Amino acid sequence: MRVKCVLCDKIDQLDDLKPLAKKLRNRPLHTYMCESCETRITQNTIARKETHSSTE
Repeated sequence: MRVKCVLCDKIDQLDDLKPLAKKLRNRPLHTYMCESCETRITQNTIARKETHSSTE
């Protein structure tokens, strides 16, 4: 299954038998993020939480 990252428009290939591929096929509102974008978003979120916690 070919999927496209919603942030960077990178096209990846997923195995049709993986749970993520089934989820994307059966629920069109779910979106795919490539691993590099997902890592970047996760790091930014953690940094924002740490900054927010230290200001309170």
